[in-house]
Amino acid sequence: MIIFYSNHAREKIRKRKIELVWIKETLKFPDLLIRNSRFKFHAIKKLNGKTLKIVFMKKRYIKVITLFWI
Repeated sequence: MIIFYSNHAREKIRKRKIELVWIKETLKFPDLLIRNSRFKFHAIKKLNGKTLKIVFMKKRYIKVITLFWI
């Protein structure tokens, strides 16, 4: 799985102290996957008592747009 991160996502990863392994786990095995349009998705997964939501685009690769705890 090839994953790219937008500049916004990189900033949020650092600011919110989100581990890259958590991102990969959420993208590979989401508890809930919502398709918003042809290429835009939301992946949601419970991790360590918190819930991570990742907004991403999927074509030949995955581009993480933003991510946050909900």
